[in-house]
Amino acid sequence: MITPSQTVGPFFGYALPYAGGPEVVPAWRPDAIGVRGRVLDGAGDPVPDALVEIWQADGNGEVPRRPGALARAGHGFSGFGRCGTDAGGGFWFSTVKPGAIGGGAPYIAVLVFARGLLKPVATRLYFPEDEAAHDGDPVLAEVPAERRATLVAEREDERAYRFDVRLQGDRETVFLGF
Repeated sequence: MITPSQTVGPFFGYALPYAGGPEVVPAWRPDAIGVRGRVLDGAGDPVPDALVEIWQADGNGEVPRRPGALARAGHGFSGFGRCGTDAGGGFWFSTVKPGAIGGGAPYIAVLVFARGLLKPVATRLYFPEDEAAHDGDPVLAEVPAERRATLVAEREDERAYRFDVRLQGDRETVFLGF
């Protein structure tokens, strides 16, 4: 007997977030940046029980390839962060700006888990100051020009960025298939 697929339930607050999850690096590090945003549904309303994960290279464009753990040492760079959204759909991370990998533009890989989704959706966060590198990025090259802005964070100040994820509707974020 084949059973139907089930959507991801609203259990993230219990099972997946962990202490220090949004802190890919401590905020006190001189190279730390802040990334914050909101997860919004098709009507533009916040999704208060989503989970956002980020995966990225370090500032030199190197992907961590050593054993890791959910317990952070306090100084190192793990390349991974996880944050549950708050009542307003908000999430935040303390991380470093990644270096470019290969010939592409620097980016942070973003996964969003939310109720109603059978699988997480994947996207990328690019940085506005790397506009020259965007033209040579192989992933951005596949995205229609009028939709690329949904993948570029807004710079709020020297060390802070905003990246809202819109699951549907007006200005829906471009999601990637793998």
